[in-house]
Amino acid sequence: MVLNGPNLDRLGKREPEVYGATTLPEINKALIARGKELGLRVTCRQSNHEGKLIDWIGAADADGFSAIAINPGALTHTSYALHDAVKGAEIPTVEVHISNPESREAFRHKSCVAPACIGKVAGFGSHSYQLALSALAHLLSAPVS
Repeated sequence: MVLNGPNLDRLGKREPEVYGATTLPEINKALIARGKELGLRVTCRQSNHEGKLIDWIGAADADGFSAIAINPGALTHTSYALHDAVKGAEIPTVEVHISNPESREAFRHKSCVAPACIGKVAGFGSHSYQLALSALAHLLSAPVS
């Protein structure tokens, strides 16, 4: 499952100098196609509401998802509730960012969500999502030792 937080529905229009010209539907279409190539079912969701994201994370395992890629948007820096939801989900989760938050304003340097995740991909534009998906596919296909 790929989750996107607040304002990511505005990709392609909002600050293209930071986030690029690719829209969220374009990103989602590419992720679904790449998922098929990797033998994965990819479902993409976006909400501007923290509680909705938390509900989706909490139900992920019961809904049949094996992993999550999440771009929490600005909630990255404020939401301990998302941290707790990811930690409680107990399925591999990767934090994703189009830009590199650590190279931007000081308030963006801290992630509340990253400590609950197995990894983070940031700074590669919309390709960050593809990298996160590839990492999760690799993790899910790795033999358990």
